[in-house]
Amino acid sequence: MATTLKQIAQYLDQCRWRYSVDEAHSRILTGVAAECGEPFAVAIELHENGEYIQFYAPRLLCGVADHPHRELIFRTLLSLSWTCKMLRWEYDLIDGEVRAAIEFPLADTGLSEKQFYRCLNGLVELIDKVAMPRLQAVMTTGIDPGEVELGERLLLMLQESAPTGFVDAISQAATRRKKPKVVSI
Repeated sequence: MATTLKQIAQYLDQCRWRYSVDEAHSRILTGVAAECGEPFAVAIELHENGEYIQFYAPRLLCGVADHPHRELIFRTLLSLSWTCKMLRWEYDLIDGEVRAAIEFPLADTGLSEKQFYRCLNGLVELIDKVAMPRLQAVMTTGIDPGEVELGERLLLMLQESAPTGFVDAISQAATRRKKPKVVSI
């Protein structure tokens, strides 16, 4: 049982979303007024005669190929993929576009209303509230707040389970390691 653009349009109509239908590419295009910054587009595209669906937000990041924090951006995208259910990140080698997507097969059933809303809302929420604030910080500062948070959680776990003075000893050792060694000539 295939899913159709008409069915997807009905789901969007029920929640009063504005959209346009692109029959030539078997997709519906809409947009989101984001809380984290710039509004972003969302495409809902059918493949394989409606037996495969893809929700994606194109052009979330552009110009990543030449960005000074490129390696950290990619590491952050992989970390986000690890921690966010359903969400996957795609990168276009040709133009440096990064987009987020949720996709899955519908081979033996149509897309239910509940599945539709979960995917659409999940995509929007994960991009707006989790991914983009973190990625914007990485691109601006060169520091991933997710890595900083992980470090703080690890220190807290150590502090709670280690013997008294252990965390202070580790901190002092790390500080000594960072200091340049002075060599006398």
